[in-house]
This record gives sequence, structure tokens and C-alpha cells, in this order.
Amino acid sequence: MSERTDYQKALAEALEARRNWLEKTEVLDLKEKLRAFYTAYTSLYGLLLKKGLVKEDPYKGDAKMGVIVIPPSGPFSETESGEQISIRLASYDTQLDYLVNFYDLNTGFFTLERIKLIVGLIKYVDWVHLSATSESPITAAVGSLVNRLRSGSDPMGINIVNGVTVTLNKLTGGIMADLKALTDFSKEAYKLELRTIINPAFPEGKTPSVTDIKKKYGAAKKGGSFYSELAEELIKEDYSLNGEELRNKILKALGNIPAGPKTKQTPKAEPTIKPILIEGIQAIGSVASTLSAIGEKFDENEILMERRRVGFWSKVKRVMGQMLHQEPEPTIYEIEFADGSSGTAVKERVNFTTLREDMEKKAKNLASAGNRSAANLEALPDDQLTRFLETAIKDVRSLHRVLGALDDYFKATVDKEDRNRVKGIKPELATIKNAFIKASEKFTEYTSLKAEEDQFKRMGIDSVG
Repeated sequence: MSERTDYQKALAEALEARRNWLEKTEVLDLKEKLRAFYTAYTSLYGLLLKKGLVKEDPYKGDAKMGVIVIPPSGPFSETESGEQISIRLASYDTQLDYLVNFYDLNTGFFTLERIKLIVGLIKYVDWVHLSATSESPITAAVGSLVNRLRSGSDPMGINIVNGVTVTLNKLTGGIMADLKALTDFSKEAYKLELRTIINPAFPEGKTPSVTDIKKKYGAAKKGGSFYSELAEELIKEDYSLNGEELRNKILKALGNIPAGPKTKQTPKAEPTIKPILIEGIQAIGSVASTLSAIGEKFDENEILMERRRVGFWSKVKRVMGQMLHQEPEPTIYEIEFADGSSGTAVKERVNFTTLREDMEKKAKNLASAGNRSAANLEALPDDQLTRFLETAIKDVRSLHRVLGALDDYFKATVDKEDRNRVKGIKPELATIKNAFIKASEKFTEYTSLKAEEDQFKRMGIDSVG
């Protein structure tokens, strides 16, 4: 068996082993990255459509699936920029869709010609150096649109743009690395194909030229792409004085296959937004002691009000009720407060006994939550904490309104001689108001970040801080 034949056999075996490894590692990794790349792009493209910065291409749905085609990237005039950018970005979306969703991506698919097209498609917009001043017309146009989105007044949109552009930047590098590994494999596979065609045609001792190889290849593979530079490499490897060294280097590179499956680096723990929720719970929980203090003051005020109410007939009714074992009549106060939406005065009947029971119950619940350690709260599910905080804010806000109105009622209604004995609660009301405002801010901040986080997860992209 000749030296060339030995190498051809060894190369075929090395390529097969390499192919199997690539299918289980780089190809799967590339598929995942390409899908994430397309998802990120569609998020940006959808936002541009939503904001009216680009228009739907009316002919996009008429496009037929076929070979990958890189959209036009040449310059366009200022008058046609709006139309051109809309058409080109719509075409870009279509081509990425074809690549990700309609092609069977495997080592057989990744020929040198297709790899070149995919590289061109991924780099169609230079996401790594995205700038409105780029020399690339399409990159400059997209950079300008991104700047307009960032200068808008939509915080969610701005965060999405920032997250998408960072993700597309990162994914571009990862995709290029995977395509480089597939390119190296495809080059050697192509040269093996050339060898199977020319080795029988050229006896030992005769060195073919690039032209010779091209003729033989053209006759055997009509319409196939011919790469002169790879034919030159083959000649050096098989017919030059240092050919053995070059061949051994290739076999060593192909045989450099890591043991076991490709492992991904364990990602760093994402910063959690739960502490924001916990801060809100601790803020609203601090209200518990204030509610208890208000309750004690109101009990004293109630004694003053009771003394005012109890006349002769009231005393008779109370004694008769006790004799008949009847429940005492509830103490009802008719309070008045301004409606928050209309500003008009609204009256409301308040059962003082029921109110005090409600205050005690809520104070206990708030104290139970507010006194828990952050670590203890951290262990609870987010949705449970969210429900508690939302309910607590509503309850405390409602209590604040009623307690303030009742405070005014006591001061205005008690007998003149007892007026200086009425216990006011203005400082406590201010404390409660500050607490539920802070808790509301934390709740709003958390829900906003949570919505963004969930949207990023649905898009398959990294969240941004």
C-alpha cells in the first residue's frame, strides 16, 4: 500500500471520529446559539416594528424557501433609507428563520459554501461593533435605529434593546467559534474527496498541478465548487518534502477530541431580585407596632366618647340588655374623608369594635412577617411573598385612610371639656404612610424587574442589570 493511500485511509478514519464528536458537541451547540441569535433578533425587529421605526415588508410572505441568501448590503440614498432598511431587515428575518427552522443542521449540511453563507448572514449586521457611524450601510442604519430606541421614554423597551444587543454581540463570537471548528473539518473532508478523485489518476512520482486537479474534479463532480487554495494545500501535504510533517499535524489536530461530552461552564448565579421584595415586606411589617400604639390611643378616646354618649335612657337600655343577656349594640361612628379620585367628601359608617379587632389581627400578621429574618423570607416562594406584600399594602393603605378620618372625628366630636384629653395620631399616621409608600415602591420595582426578567427568559436572552 502506498504512502498516499495509507494517509488517505488514516485521514478517513480521523474524519469519521471527528464527525461523530462534532455532531454531539459543536453542532448541537451551534444549533442552540443560532436559535438564541434568531430569537434575540426577532425581539429587536419586533420592537422596531412596534415603535414604527421600520415597516412590514408587504412581500415578505411571498418569499420562497430555498438556499440561504444574504440580503443586499450596499449603500442607499437618504430618500430611500426608510424603505430599504424595512425591506432588508424583513429579508434578514426571513433568512434567519430559514436557517434556524427549516434546515437539518448537521456536518453534512455544513459544506464550505454554506458555512461561508452563514458567516455572511450572521455578520450581515456587525453586532460586535454596532454603531451609527459604521462603514457598513446596514450596520450604520441599525445602529441609528437602536440609538433612537435607547433615547426613547420606554424603560422596558430600552432594557430590551440593551439586552438584545449585548446578547447578539456575545452570540456572534460563539457562533463564529463553532463555525471555525466546522470549517476546519470541512476543509479536510473536501481534500479527502479530492484525493479519492485524483489519486487513481496520478501514479507515484508524478506531482499534479492545481489545473490538473481542477480538471479531474470538474469531470467527476459537475457543478461542484472548486477551491484552488485547498488544492494547493493538498499538493504540499502529499507531494512536498515536508509533506509528512504537514500530514501528521492534520491527523493530530483531527484526533484532538476531548474525552466525554462537551461540558458547558457553570454559569455564575444571576443576581436575584427577591431582596427587593423582602425589603418591601420588612417596610410594611414595621407598621405593626404603630398600629398597636394607635389602638391604645383609640381605646382611650373611645372611653371619652362613651362617657359623652351615656345618658339616662342609654344607661337604662344597657342595664336591660344585660338582664336579657343581649349582645351590646355595636359602636358605630360615621366618618368622612375625601375621595381620592374625585376629591368629594365621602361618608362611611365604621363599627369601632370590628375595626379594633381588624387592627389587632393585621398587626399580628404584619409583625409575624416583619420580624422574620431575610434568610427566612428568602426561603419562601416569590409568588407567596408577592401576594402577601400586595395584600398588606392594600390593607394598610385602607386602614390609614379610615384611621385618619376617625382621628379627625374624635377631635371634632368629643365634648369641649375633654378635647385636650383626646389622643391624636398624626405622627403615627405619618409613620404608616412612609412605610406603605416605601413598600409600594419596592413592590413596583420588583414587579417591573420581574416582568422584564420573564420577558428576557421567553426571548432566550440574558437579562441586564
